[in-house]
This record gives sequence, C-alpha cells and structure tokens, in this order.
Amino acid sequence: MSVKYIPVQWNRNKWLYDGVMLAGVCAFLWLFIHVSPELLSHEHPINAQVHNARAFGACAFVMLSIILAIGPLARLDRRFLPLLYNRRHFGVMTVFVALSHASYIVNWYFAFSSSNKYEALLFANTSFGQVAGFPFEVFGIFALAVLLILATTSHDFWMKFLTPPVWKRLHYLIYPAYASVVAHVSLGILQEQQNHVFTGIFLVGAGAVALLHILAALHERRAGDPKADAGQGGLVRVCDVGDIAEGRARITLLPGGDRVAVFRQDGRLSAISNACAHQNGPLGEGRVIDCFVTCPWHGFQYDVTNGRSPAPFTETIPTYNLSLQGRSVMVDPTANPPGTYVEPVPVPDATPTEDPA
Repeated sequence: MSVKYIPVQWNRNKWLYDGVMLAGVCAFLWLFIHVSPELLSHEHPINAQVHNARAFGACAFVMLSIILAIGPLARLDRRFLPLLYNRRHFGVMTVFVALSHASYIVNWYFAFSSSNKYEALLFANTSFGQVAGFPFEVFGIFALAVLLILATTSHDFWMKFLTPPVWKRLHYLIYPAYASVVAHVSLGILQEQQNHVFTGIFLVGAGAVALLHILAALHERRAGDPKADAGQGGLVRVCDVGDIAEGRARITLLPGGDRVAVFRQDGRLSAISNACAHQNGPLGEGRVIDCFVTCPWHGFQYDVTNGRSPAPFTETIPTYNLSLQGRSVMVDPTANPPGTYVEPVPVPDATPTEDPA
C-alpha cells in the first residue's frame, strides 16, 4: 500500500475468489426467482418486480451474513483464512446487490407517487409509534448508507489516509448495519408471509452469525496470549526456547499491553511487534521464510530482524531486544523505533525443530 495506489491489484487468487462469489450470487438469485415461489406463501399474490426485489434483498442479507461469519470462522480454524484475504471484494459486491434491491423497491412502490419517489420513500409511512406497520424502510436506508461508505473507503488508499486505527473503527459500522438489516427484514417481508420457511432461514442465519462471534470470543479467551513473566534487569520472560518451533513464533502479551512475536529462524531468535502495519493482523501467526514473515491476513511481509517490508515497500513495525538466560527467552518490553535492526540471538546447539503445522 506504500508504493502505488491502483484500483485493484489483481492476481489469480482474486480472480478465482471473485469468480466463485459471482457464480454463487447468480445461483442464489436464480433459485430464489425460479424455485422459491412455491416455498414462500404470501397473503396476496406478488408480481415479478416485487419478487425480484425480494430476491436481491435476500441475497444481500445472506452475503452480509457470510461476510460477518468469515472473521470468527478464521479465528476458530485457520483453514478459513483464505476467505478473509479478499473479504473486501465480497463487501463491494454485496453493495451492488443491495443497490439492485433498493432500485427495484423505489422504482416499483414509489414510481407513481405524486411526489418525488425518494421523498415518498422517506415520508410515505411515519407510523413510528407501533410495531405492526413500523416504517422498516429507515433501517434499510441506514444499512445501505453504511455499506456504501464502507465500500467507498475499502481501498488501502483510505486506510493510509485515515490511518489504520481510524479506518478500522469506521469499518466497525458493519455491525450496526447488520443489526439494521435484521430489523429491516423482520419488520418488512416477514410481516406479510403465511409460510414461515424463509422466516426460519432468516432466523437461523442471523443466529449463526451471533453464535460464531460468541464462540470465537470464548476461544480467544481460553487460548489467549500468555502474559510475560517478570525477569531480571527490567526484562520479561517469554517462554522456554524449546517452545518456539523453527519458522514459527511465540506471541506474548507484555506488561504495557502490547503483543510481541518472538520468531525462530535458522536457529536464531528475533522479536517484532505482533501487529501488522496494514490492518493490525497477527504477524505471530504467520510463517517465516528467509527471515520474512507473511501476515496471515493480507500477505504483507516483514523482515523479522528489522521490522521492514521488502523493497520497494516501505512499511515498518517496531522491533524488540532479546536475550537468553539459560533456556528462558527474555525480551525488553520497551519497543525499538519501527524499522530498527536488532542482531538475532543464536540458540546454543540449536537444531531445527519440526514445524507442527
């Protein structure tokens, strides 16, 4: 992200990811439009325009549910990490599907209004004091506005411009947006159905997203980073040197709240910040090859001896000073400035440890 801003850096994985995603969207829409009418019963017959609108709306809800499920799934099982790499592509496509849904709604329900159709969308129903007939449109408008903001700012240019912490906080709006979608669907299409097949699918989907986030939080709490033990001379103990596999790292929570990743490469130890400069991805979960660790989230790389990305990239992260006291790995909790070279600490009589992965 530090070299050149271009719309999308396409590669084979991105083409495959987007191709599978587009095929899934087309399959869902075809099944909803051509198969689901027999499964969905309505109090009054609906025309093709309304049914198409609901197809795109249901597709957008399913896509948003999958987007929010990818994060906890990747934390529970690393095999889901490839889905996380290009999740922003998923979000942008979801916006286009949601816009199609909104277009169908506006151009059908309000096309013949005596006032402007967008004004009619906002003011046709103002029954805010009741549940039955509540103007659920406001929830859909809010969710769509948030999705548009997130899609517009999804490129790394905005992350660099806003800074990663601000960008990350901005994109947390996905959660209130999803809650608004749930409210929009609950107070909208579900009120008109006699057959509750779709109701059940909707509730299972929303419940699964909530359950996955709860399970991921419990998993991280149980397997949380161990706190470094107090040592001598201001140093803190990380672990026994034998606990670090060759090509891997041990992540430790320092007293100040930062996380350090201590890597073992070619029988030598190096320590860098665990937070990637891109999106604060967990570098300690990546694998070291030729002194470079690859962030498991989006593929950014850093030299573990100096915290610098390979040229021509210019990202840097803090490094830490290390020492060995017997078999104990000791780290100075005060970080060096980003990009500072630290001589790796050799492990006496080290023999490469087989990577358990």
